[in-house]
Amino acid sequence: MGARNGMAFLSKLFGGGAGHDVEELARRLDVSPDDLRNMQPAYAEFTVPKRSGGTRRIAAPSPELKALQRRILRRLLRRLPVHASVTGFERGHSIVSNAAFHARRAVVVRMDVQDFFASTTAKRIRKYFQKIGWNREVADLLVRLCAHEGGLPQGAPTSPRLSNLVNFRLDTRLTALAAKHGAAFTRYADDLTFSFPEDKPSRYRAVIFGAKWILDDHGYRIHHKRKLHVRRRYDRQVVTGLVVNERVALPRETRRWLRAVEHRARTGGAPTLTPQQLAGWRALQHMIETQRDALSQ
Repeated sequence: MGARNGMAFLSKLFGGGAGHDVEELARRLDVSPDDLRNMQPAYAEFTVPKRSGGTRRIAAPSPELKALQRRILRRLLRRLPVHASVTGFERGHSIVSNAAFHARRAVVVRMDVQDFFASTTAKRIRKYFQKIGWNREVADLLVRLCAHEGGLPQGAPTSPRLSNLVNFRLDTRLTALAAKHGAAFTRYADDLTFSFPEDKPSRYRAVIFGAKWILDDHGYRIHHKRKLHVRRRYDRQVVTGLVVNERVALPRETRRWLRAVEHRARTGGAPTLTPQQLAGWRALQHMIETQRDALSQ
């Protein structure tokens, strides 16, 4: 009996479980079963500064593992359904479309989940893979290839999509909670936004309490101080970095700064941005204006 047939026989004999097996996974990924089983995941870890202060831990997969994760993303995960309220990392959505759901609302409530990727546990990822039809051996193998230290690594190309797929039920419950209290809801990665057509404190307090309870039930915690915001129309309402009081736009001070940079660039003043950085800001402004106008039609 060859090595490949022997491994398949042992998998079935010792409880590979119902569902698609490693041979099917190998066929879809166009790699050999032995290569999948023998892959040794490796990560390089480092930190990067957060805009809000502190640092963010990144676990970057090795080039070989990253290439396989990209193949898993394209061939296994990309077409699987996520909840309609999810806007982060999804085709057809952006920070603009996410913010547009909450424009011109009486109250905007924003919550931020602590350590979102790392708190999306390997146990839940394994359960998800089995639920969509893979046997236990494949589920364990996919967890080994996509998870790191018990959760999703921030730096792996599979992590954003998996975080959306695994959390379908979470997003369903949060959407139902919002609807019960007359609110709109979207989730952009770890950023949860609820918005209300009327300023009724009993409603948004009930949503905050209910959201905390639901998140806790799924293994998540929110930042209780700096990143729990309740903003009314007379405040500046910001969603995924964009102001939404009237129309979706960059914050006023950012627009003024960008106009000043453009003026210096035209008049030969001392540059504060490289040409590449200025081109990036122009592209962002163009994207915001184009998508905002398209969504308003």
